[in-house]
Amino acid sequence: MDLGAIQGALREAEVDGWLFYDFHNRDPIAYSVLGLDMKGLASRRWFYFIPANGEPTKLAHSVEPHKLDSLPGRTIRYRAWKELHAHLRSMLSGSGRIAMQYSPMGNIPYVATVDAGTIELVRASGPEVVSSAGLVQRFEAVADESGLASHRTAGEKIQRIKDEAYARMDRALRDGTAITEAEVRDFILQRFAEEGMTSDGASPIVGFNDHPADPHFEPTPENAYTLKSGDTILIDLWARLENDTAFYYDVTWCGYAGSEPPEEYGRIWSVACDARDAALELVRTRFGKGDLHGWEIDEACRAVVERAGYGDAFVHRTGHSIGHEVHGNGANIDNLETRDDRLLVPGLCFSVEPGIYLEGRMAVRTEIDVFLTPSGDVEVVGPIQKDLIRIGV
Repeated sequence: MDLGAIQGALREAEVDGWLFYDFHNRDPIAYSVLGLDMKGLASRRWFYFIPANGEPTKLAHSVEPHKLDSLPGRTIRYRAWKELHAHLRSMLSGSGRIAMQYSPMGNIPYVATVDAGTIELVRASGPEVVSSAGLVQRFEAVADESGLASHRTAGEKIQRIKDEAYARMDRALRDGTAITEAEVRDFILQRFAEEGMTSDGASPIVGFNDHPADPHFEPTPENAYTLKSGDTILIDLWARLENDTAFYYDVTWCGYAGSEPPEEYGRIWSVACDARDAALELVRTRFGKGDLHGWEIDEACRAVVERAGYGDAFVHRTGHSIGHEVHGNGANIDNLETRDDRLLVPGLCFSVEPGIYLEGRMAVRTEIDVFLTPSGDVEVVGPIQKDLIRIGV
C-alpha cells in the first residue's frame, strides 16, 4: 500500500478520507488496495480509516487484534458493539465526506461491497458517504508500462492461438474428419498451458450456428455441435501470462464454414463492425480532450445497432474493464446494464465488443481491446477483424 499516493488521491478528489471495512472476507477490493492477505480468520468486523491528511486508524476486535498489524497507523480495539459504534464516531469525527465501497443506486455494483446497514451506521456517525469507485479504479485498474507490455505479449499469443484454432477447423473440413465445439475449446486451453498462460479456470466460448446466441455459451461433450459446411462460427478467448501482475487479453473473432455466408449473417456482421468502429472513433476523438465516460462510448456503439434495427438483439454492455482479472475494477463501457460514469484515464484497458444475438439461429460479436496507455495514447492491441474468416474453401 502506498499511503502517500492514497492520501494525495483523496485530496485531489476533495474527500476527507477512505474508510475500509470487512467482515468474513466480503470485500476483496479492500484486501487488494491495502495489500492484506485474505488467508486466515476474518470472523469479526474491522475498519481501517485513511484520512486525507494525518495518521490512519485501525479498528479491530479483541478476538482478532492483529488483523491489521501490517498497516500503518494507530490501533483501537473493541469488544462490544457499543464500543464499536463509539470508536467509529470518534475516528470519523470532523470528516465531512468519506469514501467507501458503495455505489449510489447500485450504478456500479462491482465496487458495492459494503452492506446497507454498515453504510447506515457510518452515516449515523456523522459523515456523508460517497462512492470509492474512482479511487478503486485508480489503485486497482490503472496499469504501468509493465502491465501494458504483459497485455501486448498475451495478445500476440492469443491471436496466434485463435488462428491455429481456425486452421484446425479448416483442416478438419478439408479432410472430412469430425471436430466439435468442445474439442476446439480443449485445443485452445491446451495451447494456453503450452504458452504459459491462464484463463483462471474459465472456458473459452466456441459456438456454431445458434449456440453463441447465448452470449456466454459453454461447450461440453454432451451439448457440442460437430462442425459442418455452412456453419457460422464464433470464438471468444481470453487469458493472461501466469504471474501476479499480468493483464488479460480478450478478443472475439467470427467465421464461416464456406465461401459465401448467408446474407443475414453478413449483414449483422457488418452492423457489429460499424458499431465497434463508431465506439473506437469516439474514444480516439474525445480521450485526452476532455471528460470521457464509459456510458458515452456504449451509447455511441449501441446507436449504430439500434439504427440498423437490431437494438433488442444487442443484449449486453459494449465492453468491460480489463486488468489482472478479465473483468477488472475500472470503468466499463456501459449504459445498459449499469450507467458507468467513471472517467476514462491513462492506464485503463477495456474491451469494445458489440454483439447481435438472433435467438435460435445465429450470432456475431466482434471484440477488440483498447488500452489507454500510461502516456495517454489510444492503442488497439492486436489486429481488428474486418472480414469473416472463411474456412473449408
